[in-house]
Amino acid sequence: MTRKPQLSFWQIWNMSFGFLGIQFGFALQNANVSRIFQTLGAPIDDLAFLWLAAPITGLLVQPVIGYLSDNTWNRLGRRRPYFLMGAVLASLALLYMPHSPTLWVAAGMLWILDASINISMEPFRAFVGDMLPEKQRTRGFAMQSFFIGVGAIVASFMPWVMTNWLGVSNTAPAGIIPNSVVYSFWIGGAVLLLAVLWTVFTTKEYSPEEIAAFEEFQKTQRRAVVPERENRSVTSYLAWGGGFVLVGLLVAASVGVFDLNKEIVVLALLLGGVGLLQLVAGVFLKQGKTRNGVYQVAHDLFHMPKTMAQLAVVQFFSWFALFSLWIYATSAVTSFHYGTLDTTSKLYNDGADWVGVLFGAYNGFAALAAIVIPWLARKAGRKGAHMINLCLGAAGLISFIVIRDPVWLLVSMVGVGFAWASILSMPYAILSCSLPAHKMGVYMGIFNFFIVIPQIIAGSLLGVILNQFFGGEAIYILMAGGVAFLVAAAATLLVNDEGAEV
Repeated sequence: MTRKPQLSFWQIWNMSFGFLGIQFGFALQNANVSRIFQTLGAPIDDLAFLWLAAPITGLLVQPVIGYLSDNTWNRLGRRRPYFLMGAVLASLALLYMPHSPTLWVAAGMLWILDASINISMEPFRAFVGDMLPEKQRTRGFAMQSFFIGVGAIVASFMPWVMTNWLGVSNTAPAGIIPNSVVYSFWIGGAVLLLAVLWTVFTTKEYSPEEIAAFEEFQKTQRRAVVPERENRSVTSYLAWGGGFVLVGLLVAASVGVFDLNKEIVVLALLLGGVGLLQLVAGVFLKQGKTRNGVYQVAHDLFHMPKTMAQLAVVQFFSWFALFSLWIYATSAVTSFHYGTLDTTSKLYNDGADWVGVLFGAYNGFAALAAIVIPWLARKAGRKGAHMINLCLGAAGLISFIVIRDPVWLLVSMVGVGFAWASILSMPYAILSCSLPAHKMGVYMGIFNFFIVIPQIIAGSLLGVILNQFFGGEAIYILMAGGVAFLVAAAATLLVNDEGAEV
């Protein structure tokens, strides 16, 4: 048994640097995909539905990659093979996406791009848990947030910089993506790959034997041993699985019977998918075939640590708020602050470019917040720090309806930036201290469910809410996102932080 050594500032820097590239690609996606969809003919109330490709991809990919990376060891190590594979695929997707000839090709490319980013992103979360002792994990995840902010601010500004500094056109004929966006995606592909390569070739992972020794030592340092939850029975898996499948079928049927919006079908698929996972796990358990990824993911999902279940509520409402912003920021700003819905007009494209600036601004503020967050966590505790930052995010989103001059929306982005930096660091720092080292990857992947599920629900319902309750005014969706941030802040108070003393 041995204690995990503390790493130097530059070692933490190198192991986190790849996130700069990952977030560069992710920010280009977030700030420009709605613009690409609308340019290719998507109506505003279909945007949420088209965006569902991204969270569904994460739901499927991250737990699988987490499980595989927990059980991988080769010349590159445990997590680094997945960093590299995801970076190569994501770079290729970025190069092609702005050349999509039709809307459905663009939607398919979003699916591929998000899957590739998830292949790289999920192991990076587990990487911090692998490499750093509990005492340094807040700093490690904050360092990731810093690089996320830096990468995202440059990426979000790229189309605006192309137009205003380099003279590249930000308009194009109907159905054609402007060159300012095309060139930005090309640069993004190169930056993503090079940044991930930096981490791959500058950081050495611990061997499986060393990880096991560190985990054994950590067990001896716990003040109390948390008893394991009783395993679910075959009957429980089959009964609950059948129930979820039945509810999913009823929801799907109601779409046709009551002429509901097509987005509701996605909720039916989600319910059915959870049910099917339990049914398959129950069959495997009954047959004694428990040494496979499907059963292990299902088992770990339904036997997650208490802290993880508490954080799931916080994550749900936090990401619902973020997804509201990502989908509807362009529509809200161009219609409410610029007064146009004509995607071919200069005014609309100026507004869309300004959204890129705003996204870059909140990521810039997030980079600064990442420097402040470790200090705030020492003063207020990790839970207190996260709650404060989520309240700042709520204020930022709600202020969109108060501020009419789009320039002053930069002030709103301060709050959003602090919330974003905290969401990317505090929940993972708290969670990693409650997870067994040999399952760090799969649990980090399962934790992604509570990022993805609210996005799927948002994508399924926000279009309906927009038309039925808000009269097509996207600005009110951003206000709803602010309320969701406040609920997440309240839920943070109920979380048990097992590593609070470090």
